[in-house]
Amino acid sequence: MPEKIVYLDCHSGVSGDMLLGAWLDAGLPFEHLREELKKLPVEGYELTAEPFTDKGITGTRFDVRLTVQDQPARRYTAIAALLARSELSPWVRETASAIFRTLGEAEAAVHGVSLDEIHFHEVGAVDAIVDIVGNVIALELLGITRVYASPLPLTRGHLRMSHGLMPLPAPATLEILSRVKAPWVPSPIEGELVTPTGAAILATVAHFEMPAIAIENIGYGFGKKRVIWPNCLRACLGDAYGTTQHVHNDHTHEHNHVHEHEHNHVHEHEHNHVHEHEHSHEHEHSHEGDSIQNSQV
Repeated sequence: MPEKIVYLDCHSGVSGDMLLGAWLDAGLPFEHLREELKKLPVEGYELTAEPFTDKGITGTRFDVRLTVQDQPARRYTAIAALLARSELSPWVRETASAIFRTLGEAEAAVHGVSLDEIHFHEVGAVDAIVDIVGNVIALELLGITRVYASPLPLTRGHLRMSHGLMPLPAPATLEILSRVKAPWVPSPIEGELVTPTGAAILATVAHFEMPAIAIENIGYGFGKKRVIWPNCLRACLGDAYGTTQHVHNDHTHEHNHVHEHEHNHVHEHEHNHVHEHEHSHEHEHSHEGDSIQNSQV
C-alpha cells in the first residue's frame, strides 16, 4: 500500500490553527476531531471551523474559543501528566508530549533555566493544548506517515511577551527551528507569521524538504492576520512517489509505515508593530527518514 505523506506549503508561516484548518479543509471530519479531543481531560473551550475566502482563495479557518477565560500557567510535567491520563492513543500522547518538550527545552535554553522551571503561559492554556493535541490527532486520523515542510518566512518586528518587548522571530521560535536547521527565506511582512507552537510541531514531526509525491488532495488553512497575499497554509496530501528507501543515521532502511508523527498551538495573531503575547515553548529533533507514526518520540 502506498505511503500517505503530506507536504506543507508554509509560504505565509505556520500556526496550530492554520494547520488544523488545512487538515479539515483536506477532508478531516470535524466531528471525528471533536470526539477524539473529548478524550483529553480539559474543559472550558469550544471548536469552530468555518469556510473562509481571502483574495479569491477559499479554505477553512479553525479556532479554539475559550468559554473559561482564566487559564493557569502549567509546567511541562503537569502537561505530560494530563496527556498520560487521557484516553488518547499511545502514539498521540507520546507525540503531543514530545512537542511540548520541544517547546519547553527551547524556552529553557533561551532563559538559561531547567525544563522543570519553565511555566507554559500561552501554550499551557487550554486553547494551546487543544491545538497541539488536535494536530497530532489529525495526523493519526488521516493516516499520514510522513510530513514534509517548505522553508519558513523570516519576518521582522517586535512583540510583547511576559519578559517585555522581544524581537521577531520570537526567541523560542528561533531556538526551536535552529535546532533542526530549518530553512528560512526573507519575507517583507512585519509581524509574527511563524508561532512557537507551529515551529514546535514542525520541528518535532516534519522534514524540511520537497518530497516525491502524487498529490491527491489539497487543504487550505487560514490565519487571522491580514497580509498582502492569501494568509493560508497549504497541506498537499498524497502518496509517496517512487522508492520508500530512506537514509537515516548513515544506514538505509525499508520502512513499514503504520503511523509516525511528531507535531502547536498557535494563535493566529493580528499583528501590527508590537504584539501582546507570552511565549514559553520549544524543542529539537533531527529525523532524516523517520516516518512520524513509527518513529520514537
